[in-house]
This record gives sequence, C-alpha cells and structure tokens, in this order.
Amino acid sequence: MASSESKQKAELLQGTLDMLVLQTLQWGREHGHGIGLSIQSRSGDLLTIEAGSLYPALHRLERKGWIDSEWDVSENKQRAKYYKLTAAGRRHLVNEESKWDLLVKAVSRVRRTAS
Repeated sequence: MASSESKQKAELLQGTLDMLVLQTLQWGREHGHGIGLSIQSRSGDLLTIEAGSLYPALHRLERKGWIDSEWDVSENKQRAKYYKLTAAGRRHLVNEESKWDLLVKAVSRVRRTAS
C-alpha cells in the first residue's frame, strides 16, 4: 500500500510540475534554468525546482510533443537549449488548467465546510 501511495504522490507532483513548466512557456521560449527561475519568482520564492526534477520533466514534455527545443546562445553568451510550447502543449495546458481549477474549487469547498 505504501508504494502505491508514493506512486500517486509522485504522479501528482509530476503532473503539477509539468503544468507549471507549460504555464511558464506560454509566455515565450526559455532555457531550462530560466524556466526554474521563472517558476520560483512567480511563486514568490515558495517553489524551487531542482535541476534533477526540471530536466527530466522537460525531456518528458518534449517526448509527448507538448514542447519543442532548439539550441541557441543565451544572454550571457553561453550555448543553451531553449524550449517553447507547441500547439498540442497549449491544448494540453488548457485542459490541465480546467482540471486544476476544479480541484482548487473542490478543496476550497471542503475547507469551508470543515471550519
């Protein structure tokens, strides 16, 4: 039972990270480190995405066709891989945002009734 519970938690976290990455890329292309910094900044420094989680997520999203990548030179003149949202990624993001909105509403209802 514990391994099933851990798997569910990992899937929830993975799905959340995927959505955060897609959400970040809807504002334009960005390199991996920039995506992590953007998520951290937009969350008011409450979320810090470790490279060990971010880069596997980027590779997974690319395999699913939700993002594309290309090599370019960064603002500090270093070679970096830039990611951008695909049309399929935009559609998936809209779907995930709807699910997330429903989840937030459901949790809010439960919290209100628990008071």
